[in-house]
Amino acid sequence: MNKKQSNSSIIKKPELLAPAGDLARAKVAIDYGADAVYLGGMSFSLRSRASNFTMDDIRSACSYASSHGSRIHVTVNIIPHNEDFEGLEQYLKDLEDAGVTAIITASVSIMALAKKVAPKLEVHCSTQMSITNSTAAQLLIDENHVDRVVLSRECNMEEVREITRKCPVETEAFIHGGMCVNISGRCTLSNRMTLRDANRGGCAQSCRWQYRLMEDGSELSTPENMFTIGSKDMMAAHYIKDLMEAGVASLKIEGRMKSEYYVASIVSGYRHLIDELYDNDGDISDERMAYHLSEINKGENREVCSGCYASRAGEESIIFHEYSNSTVNHDFLGTVVSYNKDTQIAQVQVRNVITTGDHVEALMPGKINEEFDITQITNEEQEIIERANHPMELVTFKIPFEVNPKDILRKISSK
Repeated sequence: MNKKQSNSSIIKKPELLAPAGDLARAKVAIDYGADAVYLGGMSFSLRSRASNFTMDDIRSACSYASSHGSRIHVTVNIIPHNEDFEGLEQYLKDLEDAGVTAIITASVSIMALAKKVAPKLEVHCSTQMSITNSTAAQLLIDENHVDRVVLSRECNMEEVREITRKCPVETEAFIHGGMCVNISGRCTLSNRMTLRDANRGGCAQSCRWQYRLMEDGSELSTPENMFTIGSKDMMAAHYIKDLMEAGVASLKIEGRMKSEYYVASIVSGYRHLIDELYDNDGDISDERMAYHLSEINKGENREVCSGCYASRAGEESIIFHEYSNSTVNHDFLGTVVSYNKDTQIAQVQVRNVITTGDHVEALMPGKINEEFDITQITNEEQEIIERANHPMELVTFKIPFEVNPKDILRKISSK
């Protein structure tokens, strides 16, 4: 984190902490501006449906992060039963040897074991510990020697300020992504409905299913308007300045099961917002804020709310009825494989249908996005085609400005 020597209310630039479900997404997060990436291993993690990382993957992620000035955090946030400890000691030692900066855990027994067998690892308490007050934070520090307190999503802004002010170690707060309808993920819906233990990596997101709503034997829902109890996603861009002024050390994006496009779009959007706020001592015009919101909203999201920063969660933060899984308004078309500066021809790996006439935006790490129109598409057989509709196929077309491998192309509109 950078520090300012000024009278600014924003003294430190916080870490931007991004999720990754596999090695490719970890590299994307780092490329697009994440200061740190958190990920899960093949064991002891709460996202069994994510791709997750082998130990070799974790080593590769640490190497890539180190070469780009970033860090890797690993979730060890299973709520362990007695039989879950087998292999844990060696796993923690392996993480330390791999170059991992920190583990994230909700178990005091894992905290104690990590401090004993892998002392170079920082220990960050998970949001599952539901830290909503400074007394709880201090107890964790005094008794478990945690190096960072991850605040509960249920904290409002005043609580964030007070805990951070009183806390002698760093605090971390969520700014974007899915929220559990229960308290900090302490949920047994999956256990009861699917026999999958949510607190041991098996959450089936039962709260997002569609249900028939009954009252006294009468159905209140309709086939066209089924009932759900899932939470809206968090989108706290309006509170970034407040979190920075409060001194929060790390701003966290949720989404280890999200796509490369989601990771690139959301990380890039918040990277630029944080940098502009820091560089301008928190001053930002309505026009510039609208721009950053527009960029963040180009990612894949459900309906959103600002979380609990303004007030306690209420009915406005819940999706009660049928909803679209995504409000994304820009299709992820593909990624750049190579670019010829002389001919301005790019080779692109297709992810979604690309059509001649599409108006496209290039999302490029560290650069301002640029737009262009696709005038002609050529396939691998050197045939001119109207549409490229085979996922992962390679096509070429002209891009009138320089792009680099791994840059992302997204569609703004079609002709």
